[in-house]
Amino acid sequence: MPNSVPTTAVLLVMALAAGASSAVAQDAGPGPSGGGPGGPEAPGAYASPSAIPNDPASVDLGIPSAQGLKRFEPIELPNANLGQNPADFALPALPMIGPQSHPTDRILLPNDRSLILKATLGKDGPEIPDHLVWRLFSPTPESDGKLPVIAVAKGGQAVFDVPQGSYLLHVAYGRAGLTRRIEFAGTRSQEVMALEAGGLRLNALSGDKSVPTEKLRFDIFTAATEENHRQLVARNVEPGVVVRLNAGDYEVVSNYGTLNATVRADIRIETGRITDATLQHHAAQLTLKLVREHGGEAIADTAWSITSVQGDPVKDSIVGAFASLVLAEGDYVVVARNRERIFQRQFEVKAGIDTDLEVLTSDLVDPNSPDVGTGD
Repeated sequence: MPNSVPTTAVLLVMALAAGASSAVAQDAGPGPSGGGPGGPEAPGAYASPSAIPNDPASVDLGIPSAQGLKRFEPIELPNANLGQNPADFALPALPMIGPQSHPTDRILLPNDRSLILKATLGKDGPEIPDHLVWRLFSPTPESDGKLPVIAVAKGGQAVFDVPQGSYLLHVAYGRAGLTRRIEFAGTRSQEVMALEAGGLRLNALSGDKSVPTEKLRFDIFTAATEENHRQLVARNVEPGVVVRLNAGDYEVVSNYGTLNATVRADIRIETGRITDATLQHHAAQLTLKLVREHGGEAIADTAWSITSVQGDPVKDSIVGAFASLVLAEGDYVVVARNRERIFQRQFEVKAGIDTDLEVLTSDLVDPNSPDVGTGD
């Protein structure tokens, strides 16, 4: 029978992501002087030659003297009647330039072939702002039988610029999804996909203690009356992670460790809500040690195997002085092998009680076997 599953529901979509406008600041370029005061292109000091006194010391400063400059008479221009008739000048003809469109006019105008896509949680629910994957397919398969992908977009709202035609539109929200055939008329239009989806967050206890997260995983299946009709939805889901699913019934399998500590539960997902489910394990973690006396040092190079009391194998060939494993509640037989000697004892696992299980060298199955190893 499925375990009882406590669930609590919270809103799945918290808030729409608010768009943030950004401003671009432009640094002022250099002025006519080539740079600001003290800049690399700043002009140096200038002194007019006429303002420099007639002092021999000025030569030492590298400033030329104003004396000795020759005086030139004005140059007489030729007597010509230039400029009286504008027709005398043969100027090249300039081509006429018509009014030009603003370079941003085309960008500012809305595209009349845009297909705008949105998704909501339920028919009248809030818009989903992010974590969507949109795929637009051609409805005609290719030679390999697959539908060609026309366009893909990720995020929230999507806009596709595609020609008129028939398409298959799929939107995925985590492991929830919806497919619809659409007829695009080639003019600006909008499609709203109403996703009947919710979330599932899983955890587990063993006895009254939380199961270590590194040893806990979940598999999620579709609900079915027969085992072979179930379909795997998500594998190895970590505890505490929200899995987005289509609304409906599911079967969850919780694995504590890698052996027989497994429990199942039936869970229902509702649209727009997160369901928290905690599964109850009846198992414990054991550390196996072969010792000469209680509390003694573990002997190395030991191989372990576990069976039920009826002899059914549970785990075989665990090697190490400290072998760790998780077992479901019940009675078992442990067998330790070291240097061709075999040791065996029966033990019980109680839910939630982790322990060190010691096998003594006095638990020898065949007293005529060679001596046991000394350890490390």
